[in-house]
Amino acid sequence: MRFSNGITHKTLLYILIFFLNIEVSYSQNNNNNKMHAISVFGDIKYDKNFEQFDYVNSDAPKGGKIKLAERGTYDSLNQFLLKGLPAIGLDYIYESLLKESFDEPLTAYGLLAESLYISEDKSSVTFFLRNNAKWHDNTPITAEDVVWTFNNLLENGHPYFKSYYSDISNVEFIDMYTVKFYFSNKFNRELPIIIGQMKILPKHFWENNNFTSSGLTIPLGSGPYQIDSFVPGKSITYKRINDHWGQNLPVYVGQNNFDYIQYDYYRDNNVMIEALKSKEYYFRHENISKEWATSYNEVIKNKNFIKEEISHELPQGMQAFVYNTRKNIFKNIILRKALSLAFDFEWTNKTLFYGQYFRTKSYFSNSDLASSGLPEENELQILNKFQNQLSPEIYNKQYNPGETDGSGNNRKNLRTALKILKEGNYKLVENVLFDPDGNEVKFEILLLNPAFERIVAPFIKNLAKLGVKASIRIVDTAQYKNRLDNFEFDMVVMARGQSLTPGNEQKNFWSSESADIPGSLNWIGIKNPIVDELINLLINAQDRKTLKAYAKALDRVLLNQHYVIPHWHIKLWRLAYWNDIKRPKNLPKYNLGFPEIWWYNN
Repeated sequence: MRFSNGITHKTLLYILIFFLNIEVSYSQNNNNNKMHAISVFGDIKYDKNFEQFDYVNSDAPKGGKIKLAERGTYDSLNQFLLKGLPAIGLDYIYESLLKESFDEPLTAYGLLAESLYISEDKSSVTFFLRNNAKWHDNTPITAEDVVWTFNNLLENGHPYFKSYYSDISNVEFIDMYTVKFYFSNKFNRELPIIIGQMKILPKHFWENNNFTSSGLTIPLGSGPYQIDSFVPGKSITYKRINDHWGQNLPVYVGQNNFDYIQYDYYRDNNVMIEALKSKEYYFRHENISKEWATSYNEVIKNKNFIKEEISHELPQGMQAFVYNTRKNIFKNIILRKALSLAFDFEWTNKTLFYGQYFRTKSYFSNSDLASSGLPEENELQILNKFQNQLSPEIYNKQYNPGETDGSGNNRKNLRTALKILKEGNYKLVENVLFDPDGNEVKFEILLLNPAFERIVAPFIKNLAKLGVKASIRIVDTAQYKNRLDNFEFDMVVMARGQSLTPGNEQKNFWSSESADIPGSLNWIGIKNPIVDELINLLINAQDRKTLKAYAKALDRVLLNQHYVIPHWHIKLWRLAYWNDIKRPKNLPKYNLGFPEIWWYNN
């Protein structure tokens, strides 16, 4: 499922917080079993007559302008294509059939769709649109727009959509406000919500404009905001629509409170921080430990500046150095395993991160889906199916990316790495490492943020002790995206968030079918039939217990292949902001809700 961190609203489709149980649950009306909501978790918290979500402030004032910052640049206002670098915040102008709540593991309520109906055999879903929903030009939103959106995204959109919607076989126009989707896999219980998440586009607008252009044509939407102004590559401002068609819907009460949301782009992180302290913008989700520990000591003396840590219950997934296994150098698992021992997390955490982080040891970290210890019971039964194809280590040795005492002396791990390399027929000659074919082992680490150099540099020094020549390449945002989209890198830093109930998005992350699709999130280039089968089993799991077993089995197989060098994670949000903005006292469990449920503090 797609996910969003609720903070930056980046549209790389790798972002949203999801679900907890694959069993579809719903609340029935007496009208032909139509549903006001659907959940992949189980119980639905809010009944059909609910007035608002519990976590919003229904009395939050409307008004004010919030200024935010984004690093990099942009050259497109179309977020649905592979080409171009879309501006931040474009989600504000669009709406989907359903809207997710932030205090339930993916439960979605009617937005553009007033209700929905799932066939008894789970082979289709029908959405019943609200007859008062309108585009910003006051044209009604109809089933024709929904049909056109789906077909257009498959034909002309980002290649990701073909994979993500692969289990949806067809869409049918029933009448002006009714649309039906058919499934090729009725066991994929996520499909109704996947469709419900799709941003709906106006057919009449794009029939008169070039959808496939990644240009700066201001798109038409139906959401609570529209683009007010922009300076290409430098800033973009969204304006709240005062008479928005859906502003009184329960799913919108207490939300979309700012009159204007402005993003200014910065090329340098240090400049961004200084701009915040000078109140050139109002809010920052701090993800750099050094900055959190040192950069705000003076400004917090100002009683109008707030620095706070907020615990959350979100899975943290996997952040890591990742190998591009399409490259010959990284096809050998022996090298991948050995090089991981050169990264000294304990020293890095102690010296550079002020001890703020935990070492990541799972693709599903900070959740009950993470594997640990040795496989047992259901998990073991799953793995046994592939026993002849798996390394014995997966059964008798717990995965460990390598540990040190934090002193900076990594000799023990480096000796182990050299032993592994020697056993794999790698040769160290005059402090230069050569692979079994006689090629020198050297590669480039691609970075976007220069702040990451301080982390990579010690890693490179340790690699040099193994005879490996590694270098750093820092590029701008546009070049970075282009190189990732086309897999033109050796090693890169990857962050893959996970949901409470992983599903279809795993195909885009790790499957063979996504490995050769430009713009996919399978940066590693994994083509592993075991991984493919485990992903399919995960998607089709029928209960939480089975889902957990498949997730843990998938986790073990991915870890055992040493595709990545795991980094770290943290279990809280670190927020720095001016009191010009305010939040509800109690934030929802699974989302920061920024800026949707925050407001301007008059």
